[in-house]
Amino acid sequence: QVQLVESGGGLVQAGGSLRLSCAASGRTFSSYAMGWFRQAPGKEREFVAAISWSGGSTYYADSVKGRFTISRDNAKNTVYLQMNSLKPEDTAVYYCAASLLIATTIVDFGSWGQGTQVTVSS
Repeated sequence: QVQLVESGGGLVQAGGSLRLSCAASGRTFSSYAMGWFRQAPGKEREFVAAISWSGGSTYYADSVKGRFTISRDNAKNTVYLQMNSLKPEDTAVYYCAASLLIATTIVDFGSWGQGTQVTVSS
């Protein structure tokens, strides 16, 4: 298991940008594929982006493709989500998660952070 702590959320106007960070504990971070998910009020948690252990492969939900970028720095045990051109519908609690294999479904991720709130005003 790896422990995850997200940061970087906040309030931003539509069209603005935010960068989320997820710091992982443990020396095996580079062994995990990482993902970002989000959950808006009254909605189910949904996939946002994922990255392989090496960073060589990335996957995105159609709703964020071209606007969000996932990256990782294994030397810093950190995964990032750069969010540009934010829209009010991006408002949600954002969670990072770790998986032993690259995946895009919730059940494949065994470790989760506590989440960070992102609010986009119109």
